Amino acid sequence: MTHTEASMDALRRSGDDLADATVATLFERGEVGTFNTLMRYVSTAGAPLPDGLPEVAREYLQATGAPPSWVDWDTMEKARLFFIDNNVHISTALSFASMPACYVVPHVARLLSTTHGLNYPSKRMAETGQFTVLLMRPDAFEAGSRFIPAAQKVRLLHASIRHHLTRENRWDARALGVPICQEDMIGGQMFFSLLVLDSLHRLGIHMSQEGAEAYYYAWRVVGAMLGVDQDAVPTTLDEARAFLDLYMVRHMGPSAEGVHLTRQLVDLYEDVVPGTFFDPVVSALIRYLVGDTCADWLEVTRTPWDTLVKAVPRLLGVLETVEDRSPLGAWALDRLGHLTTVLELSSLTRGRVMHYAIPEQLKKDFGVSATVPPSRRWTPPAATIP
Repeated sequence: MTHTEASMDALRRSGDDLADATVATLFERGEVGTFNTLMRYVSTAGAPLPDGLPEVAREYLQATGAPPSWVDWDTMEKARLFFIDNNVHISTALSFASMPACYVVPHVARLLSTTHGLNYPSKRMAETGQFTVLLMRPDAFEAGSRFIPAAQKVRLLHASIRHHLTRENRWDARALGVPICQEDMIGGQMFFSLLVLDSLHRLGIHMSQEGAEAYYYAWRVVGAMLGVDQDAVPTTLDEARAFLDLYMVRHMGPSAEGVHLTRQLVDLYEDVVPGTFFDPVVSALIRYLVGDTCADWLEVTRTPWDTLVKAVPRLLGVLETVEDRSPLGAWALDRLGHLTTVLELSSLTRGRVMHYAIPEQLKKDFGVSATVPPSRRWTPPAATIP
């Protein structure tokens, strides 16, 4: 699959017909408040839907209540084991690379600034962390799963943002395309999959080709459940690299919103780090993972730790070697990674379940500002020249 400027432009004009129609009907009939209230009680797949749920919402939930029919469950299990083996590293990559990368795309940063929730970056990080952890549970796609309802709600959340921005003429569709369009949704899928793999590689994490491909595949399944057109999604890592390169060349750059969101993110992470001595590590790690150009656009502070953080891959490489050679060491490190991820998520959610409700309005000041055997080591696909 080869994408061109023309095919990318076409993706900018497409949203998510099913979710968009559902949200439009809920707003038209004044049923958003009822939907949000009742959906707080819908947290597991297969549970009876509550009485009083708007009929259009009931139809949407029934239509989207199962994973795609084409899912390869053996590959999904490999992805889950890959996540268990690398959960703390994946959390680091999501936090210090994937999130800042979103802010390097000006129109995405501007769009992310439209919801009240983005005033509280811990909420967005908690939602992202919870979503990923739910995805990688053994029962993610079975009856009783918490992931499927979360995916259904996130899809409607995206549609509601499109609804608000379009209805209120707060988005230049002629210049920017549809809000949260297919191109941006696929780009986001690349940030949470390929860019995470790139970051793990940069951190010196040992990955097999099979594990990397399985992890990417899992996010293709997620994309399908979030309304992404699978006919347009790259199916291999090489195709994903070509798409991401072209996407970033088309859109990346500095913006006031990107700087503001990054500052919020850095402040959040620094609050989590005990004391103040290690605070500069946050900026140093973001700069190391996204590169100097993007870090400068986001006004990530340069610190003396920028040099020291480059030693992280060597340290992690030693730990990875221990894990590869010792089953007991692998078990201990996996448990430590699991506990670290759970504690990090708990600190962000404060023990609450994130409900991904449909926002009834946007910010008024919008526009102001078991392991896979390491038999064959994964290496990033080569960069392409769009």
